[in-house]
Amino acid sequence: MPHHSLADDNALPNVDQELLSIAKYLTDFEIQSDAAYTTARYCLMDAIGCAMLALNYPKCTALLGPIIPGTVVPNAARVMGTAFELDPIQAAFNMGCMIRWLDFNDTWLAAEWGHPSDNLGSILAVADYQSRTQTKPWLMRDVLTAMIKAYEIQGILALENSFNRIGLDHVVLVKVASTAVAMQLLGGNFEQITHALSHAWIDGQALRTYRHAPNTGTRKSWAAGDATARGVRLAWLVQSGEMGYPSALTAKKWGFYDVTWHGHTLHLPQEFDSFVMENILFKISYPAEFHAQTAVECAVKLHPQVKDRLDNIEKIVLHTQESAIRIISKTGPLHNPADRDHCLQYMVAVGLMEGNLTAEHYENTFAQNPMIDALRAKMQVCENVKFSKDYLDPEKRSIANAVQVYFTDGTHTDKVQIQYPIGHHNRRDEGWPALVKKFEHNLSNKFNADEISTLKHLLLDMQTLQAMPVHKFMDLLVR
Repeated sequence: MPHHSLADDNALPNVDQELLSIAKYLTDFEIQSDAAYTTARYCLMDAIGCAMLALNYPKCTALLGPIIPGTVVPNAARVMGTAFELDPIQAAFNMGCMIRWLDFNDTWLAAEWGHPSDNLGSILAVADYQSRTQTKPWLMRDVLTAMIKAYEIQGILALENSFNRIGLDHVVLVKVASTAVAMQLLGGNFEQITHALSHAWIDGQALRTYRHAPNTGTRKSWAAGDATARGVRLAWLVQSGEMGYPSALTAKKWGFYDVTWHGHTLHLPQEFDSFVMENILFKISYPAEFHAQTAVECAVKLHPQVKDRLDNIEKIVLHTQESAIRIISKTGPLHNPADRDHCLQYMVAVGLMEGNLTAEHYENTFAQNPMIDALRAKMQVCENVKFSKDYLDPEKRSIANAVQVYFTDGTHTDKVQIQYPIGHHNRRDEGWPALVKKFEHNLSNKFNADEISTLKHLLLDMQTLQAMPVHKFMDLLVR
């Protein structure tokens, strides 16, 4: 009879190919795309503006600063918009939290969606700290390059791998991308990058509980900050000599694939390059979950026709994609701002009522208006199969919505349909000027007009920006 050993085979396995591919991209691939660098500057501009706007909200600022109040770290990373000087891990959490707080930063939609500028928490914190403590500082060109590569890692992994469908939050990919670029910015070599990445996959991953009814809450606003800071922490451990785990993904019984991915493997449908940065989506007009952006735009277009007839509305029909129905369509009470900015019906109601949608519209004071729930109760949400198909089509990548309002006297508005939001790649010429205006507006609570003008012109001047040491740039953002 054949002999079956009860002992584990302890031969050291080869490093998982997925870890090798990411490390090779970081260490060997040179970004050649001018469009990617141009877009990266706008992404940086937009993320800074989102962070500054978040400082208006006490629930966000309550989470900022050192873990122990009063702690000061010598030669520390700065936190934009504040006077905090923190270790890079806590600085990454602070900035990641600020950038993501209002759900207003850039977005990537695929099988898994996410917000690649979440990675800026780790990139800016590590690059700033290194620039203050090393003989040769990192330059803002290096920050833009790290952004392009972090966006690419997160976005390509998201194209055909849906973590949310098995209940995991998309911030797993923020952690993976942040770990990789943080390791490189800390001076890590190819092997150290694979070590750090193995830790990111081995980590327990966040559940999506806090993004969905009936548990939607503010953790969704700091989850990305937590993930980008964890990426810095894991890279820091490897820089300090911590070992890696070569088959973190593929180890039988104990690896990510068997434990978490139900035996499936990650699929990388294309090589890493600069595709994600070039095609990133911006939330320019409204701080709203991205699947609702065109729905709100439709509602705002209808506002002049309905604003004086709100009491006479019989029904409101929303045509949307399957993803929007699954993620943000909800009925019943909405308990907090995080609940409201993930409710399609709430956002459309505000657009119809106000002709706009701002972060203030999610706050409790405004949400008490009884007209909001009255309109929500009259809404019918329907899937448009073509919208769902075009959403998944890599050649279109549309996020279409349509809204039509019917009145009790038998009349109705036209059906307003918008396929691409203003932040889409197909509307770049229209989007760039609007994004700059968004930036100027978002900085107005922390900077005077001259300071805003200086920052704007710096961010729009590639030659000057890319040559600036990171710590000099961050000093401009200290308040």
